[in-house]
Amino acid sequence: MGALMVIFSLQTKQRRKRTDSVEDELELSAVRHRPEALELLEAQTRFSRKELQILYRGFKNECPSGVVNEDTFKEIYAQFFPQGDASTYAHFLFNAFDTDHNGSVSFEDFVMGLSILLRGTVQEKLNWAFNLYDINKDGYITKEEMLDIIKSIYDMMGKCTYPILKEETPRQHVEIFFQKMDKNRDGVVTIDEFIDCCQNDENIMRSMQLFENVI
Repeated sequence: MGALMVIFSLQTKQRRKRTDSVEDELELSAVRHRPEALELLEAQTRFSRKELQILYRGFKNECPSGVVNEDTFKEIYAQFFPQGDASTYAHFLFNAFDTDHNGSVSFEDFVMGLSILLRGTVQEKLNWAFNLYDINKDGYITKEEMLDIIKSIYDMMGKCTYPILKEETPRQHVEIFFQKMDKNRDGVVTIDEFIDCCQNDENIMRSMQLFENVI
């Protein structure tokens, strides 16, 4: 649900009326990052032109420069999870959106990732999730990488977790998940193992469906 929190924040902060169109924004010759033509993004994503206009206006309200850095990303998440510490999870999610690893997320980066999470096929969503868990981007998920992500989620939820979690709970959960996924017991999970396990787990597939038809 993390990406949904970001877009919700971006949309709610753009409620003041604006008469300038997205096309006008794209024509500005200011020294700022400007997204590609909306026609191209419409072709590359599963969003309509109107949806892209709404997303872009919200993005520009939050990030006038046209790009969002990691600190801003963390600030957005902190607003929605004041009961916990969302900084580590926001860091991992930021790296998943920052596909070219240049330290910033452009509107294109953001909307391409969001399109997969909200409108993508099951295969696309699972590929994106694998990339999130593969922290060092070496093509494998290790038990420690999975633990880092799970712990960051528990930290983010903070006092919302009930009953109060014991310190060893995240590791116990990871042990169970990892044993299911690491079919050949070589200590790492490949993308094929990850996708195969997820597709055959009803709970995981049910959670994937939550992303569909939100916007």
